[in-house]
Amino acid sequence: MRFRLRHDAIVRTLRRNGATTVDELADEVGASRRTVLRDISVLRDEGYVIQSDVGRGGGLRLDPQSMQTTARLSVPEVFALLISVSAMRAAGNLPFSDLADVGLAKIEKAVPSDKVRDLRAFLDCLHIGQLSPLQDVSDIGKMDPDLLAAFETGFLQRQSLRFHYSDAKGRKTLREVEPQAMLILQPLWYLVAWDPMREDFRHFRMDRISHPVAVEGTTFRRRRVPFEDDICPFNKLTR
Repeated sequence: MRFRLRHDAIVRTLRRNGATTVDELADEVGASRRTVLRDISVLRDEGYVIQSDVGRGGGLRLDPQSMQTTARLSVPEVFALLISVSAMRAAGNLPFSDLADVGLAKIEKAVPSDKVRDLRAFLDCLHIGQLSPLQDVSDIGKMDPDLLAAFETGFLQRQSLRFHYSDAKGRKTLREVEPQAMLILQPLWYLVAWDPMREDFRHFRMDRISHPVAVEGTTFRRRRVPFEDDICPFNKLTR
């Protein structure tokens, strides 16, 4: 579990249980006792008041008054929220969409002004469409949790992405491509990239990508991606 997800899990557990022990937290998040103690120290530095009660019935407690009232969200986290809501809207299964939009607007205001440009650049790479009813989605899997962080570097800094890819027949290859767009055909998500080895665009199902990393020292130019007429850029969907 990545450290950010682990920190969130620790805070949720403390809020839910009221009091718990370090050993119980370690079991909950799947980490060592030493790692959890280090995580608690980091959370305290971020402003969470986590009290240690000694004696029988003691443990760790989170002071609810210390909860952060301002969302400290990264660009990828806000991006993930936006594209998830947009994908649901495009699929026609987003009830309470007005409330969702109001909530997202408040979250976007929490993004530092110097990150707004990055968020807009990220969203400019996003396209949404409808999946063919004939498409088989019985084998859909989970996405690698490191994918969005790698995308942030790859798309915003124009660095190539390297990852392991498993195709429809289960054949695994190591790929290095230039990320150009993201395509959502709910429930399938695709990375659209230029493949220098094949000198053409390729679509990679994100749930078939593993161990993605941005390749330092690489750079590439933006290319116009040829989409079908029924594929809509995100910025047009939100107007």
